[in-house]
Amino acid sequence: MTYGLAIIGGGRMGEAIAAGLVSSGALPADRIAVAEPNAERQGVFVAHGIAVVADGHDIAGDAEMVLLAVKPQVIDAVVAHLADDIPAGTVVVSIAAGITTARLESLLPAGTAVVRVMPNTPAMVGAGMAVVSGGSDASAEQVERVRTLFEAVGEAVVLDEHFQDAATAISGSGPAYVALVVDALAAAGVRQGLPRAVAQALATQTVQGTAELLARTGMHPAELMDAVSSPGGTTIAALEALEASGLRTAFARAVDAAVKRSKELGS
Repeated sequence: MTYGLAIIGGGRMGEAIAAGLVSSGALPADRIAVAEPNAERQGVFVAHGIAVVADGHDIAGDAEMVLLAVKPQVIDAVVAHLADDIPAGTVVVSIAAGITTARLESLLPAGTAVVRVMPNTPAMVGAGMAVVSGGSDASAEQVERVRTLFEAVGEAVVLDEHFQDAATAISGSGPAYVALVVDALAAAGVRQGLPRAVAQALATQTVQGTAELLARTGMHPAELMDAVSSPGGTTIAALEALEASGLRTAFARAVDAAVKRSKELGS
């Protein structure tokens, strides 16, 4: 059987992409196959009606597109294991942080089209953000096919590969930063006497609604802050406390650290 997509690696990101594609209708479950040796993780994909095998050898040669959804630390071994199975014309997509297309091209048959993507986990609910970069042998049409695939589970943009480390630090790792903000805001609410469930609901919906407002209106964040801040009011007092605590510096340092680590993984 020929699959539209073979996913090598059944971790959280592979699950997010597969589940998002199926739920959006972009790719039916019977057009996706996953290689995952862990029996517990296999069950996650079976529940979605997706075929699962233990070894990528069994599906890599039967797919129009092969998605490498494994950790950067093991990707060289995984690609070497599958290289002889991948026929000419197959598009190889990697979501491994820090791993360049040139590095993957050196491990694959000459002329293999490689596309590097940095997605994020909100793809599971159709709200992902992906940055797509083509390698030296990937045509514009192939890059567009990959972009369209990821756009089915959120937003996707094509950028030059030298932006990938920064994209990894902002959108790839970003859901964890936002989750930390939600948790911290909810915990602060609990400290003020709110029930935990109520505090988390308030924090989660506020973050979601604010992001939607910014996305739909194109409003600059500073404009929104100004609109919410009455002179001498509660919001301006809170913003001053956040600025005094070094919130912007903390985020800048976090992104710097993520970029540095991404580059280390690719070296």
